[in-house]
Amino acid sequence: MFMKSFAPQTYALMRMVTGFLFLWHGTQKLFGFPIPPQGTPAAYVIYIAGPIEFIGGLLVMIGLFTRWAAFLCSGLMAAAYWIAHGTQAFFPLVNRGELAALYAFVFLYIAARGPGIWSVDAALGRD
Repeated sequence: MFMKSFAPQTYALMRMVTGFLFLWHGTQKLFGFPIPPQGTPAAYVIYIAGPIEFIGGLLVMIGLFTRWAAFLCSGLMAAAYWIAHGTQAFFPLVNRGELAALYAFVFLYIAARGPGIWSVDAALGRD
């Protein structure tokens, strides 16, 4: 119970860090930064996933249009899991889809919970 009083702050930190980590997947696909993608990704990965990861991650991080951005990111990660990992093997540890599955459910939780404190949406008086 010692952390209960910090729930709003820890949720805000989780939202911000998740968005921050996610946006770099987009910069990798769109700009080859900080490292170029391995191999040559399919066009839909660059032109669909890249902008969703970059813009969606940025919006979730700052807490602007949080619910919609997080829902879109969640759907992208669910699709990515089944397209790239789920067809390989059943267990995420075997198919290397743990990160995609975790992102899908963290973003789904953010979409359901909303922006929380320390967000642009909260500053604008929106939920």
